[in-house]
Amino acid sequence: MENEKIPTPTPRAPRVRKTAVAADAPPIVQHDPTPVQRRPFLTGDMPVKTAAGIAVIAGLIGGGAGVAITGLTGSTFRTVVQPQVVTINGTSAASVATAVASKALPSVVTIEVSGSAAAGSGSGVIYSADGYIITNNHVATLAGAETKPTIRVTLSDGRLFPATIVGTDPILDVAVIKIDATGLTPVVFGDADSITVGSEVVAIGAPLGLQNTVTDGVVSALTRSITISNKGNGFNFDLPGTNQSALAQDLSLPVIQTDASINPGNSGGALLNTRGELVGINVAIASSGSSSGSIGVGFALPATLVKRVATDLIDHGSAEHGRIGAMVSAVGAANGVIGAIIRDIDPGSPAEAAGLAKGDVVTIFNGVTIRDEIDITAQVRSLRPGDVATFTYVRGGVSHEGSVTVGSLE
Repeated sequence: MENEKIPTPTPRAPRVRKTAVAADAPPIVQHDPTPVQRRPFLTGDMPVKTAAGIAVIAGLIGGGAGVAITGLTGSTFRTVVQPQVVTINGTSAASVATAVASKALPSVVTIEVSGSAAAGSGSGVIYSADGYIITNNHVATLAGAETKPTIRVTLSDGRLFPATIVGTDPILDVAVIKIDATGLTPVVFGDADSITVGSEVVAIGAPLGLQNTVTDGVVSALTRSITISNKGNGFNFDLPGTNQSALAQDLSLPVIQTDASINPGNSGGALLNTRGELVGINVAIASSGSSSGSIGVGFALPATLVKRVATDLIDHGSAEHGRIGAMVSAVGAANGVIGAIIRDIDPGSPAEAAGLAKGDVVTIFNGVTIRDEIDITAQVRSLRPGDVATFTYVRGGVSHEGSVTVGSLE
């Protein structure tokens, strides 16, 4: 499946597709057509500082002045009223995105979440035929506001199921939920080497609750890092009825950047290569003060990382993350080098064992260029305890290389 090619569509007579429902599947819920009262979800702004020193914002739903990084949970709790499938009216004009959507759409779901104080909608991908589904932690828990939310999943064919949380990982914003179903179509995971800057990608999800939405674009950048902060330094992450952030800690996430149009509600949805293989889980977008929607800068968690975390959640209920035991911050431009400077090191830590010292500037970690503390934190957190990582650092104006055996973040 990894090297499977999607054939170029050829003209053929149109046919009528019928949706089959398994005999043992839960019944489709019939909804009263009377309009329902919808509640707003989450809004907020999270200031962050980029390597260039430009103020940006990281959050789950955001606005405000400047450039913002916004999570993609939908703003309303939507009700699904009918199944949707890919309809190809002119096969001679079918594109790569058409073929990718035809293959991958059955593996993407719409997720509705409600709690005692808020509700929202997002997306997810089917991990296994027996009902395990991957999404973002901020979708499954309403950004940490709900520990026991009510969750509903709508498949691409319109079937609706209740879902339960299997495990959540607030560190890398991944969650696994489960529905009672069989015979589902799991998404095919792609190789990280299958994409590069400029590669075509297709995003599928439910922006603003509009399920089965397909957009395309290219990979704009690899090995990006973004942060979502819970600190009150100029940002306020609003939950209904409170001005306090629901996040327990800052998030530093390694991401793929894309210009494929993704919007609030795409969170947890698929970013796919031209073979219809999953290369990322959409997690955030950048937005300007005048727009809370897509401005062509979106972010996705790498699929290889997501798969590792999801497997841990299914097998153990939690995921492991790396730690080296060094306090770091962005080095000032006056130092003549770009990287993360070590401010302090824990005695007996992996960083100390690796020979790092206070004042060292880490410029490369595990092959990734480090611009600030966000970059190195994201890279360390994405590793398992026991993994060996290489690094380059500058001490006294001289560059050195080393390696570190990553410890465990408890």
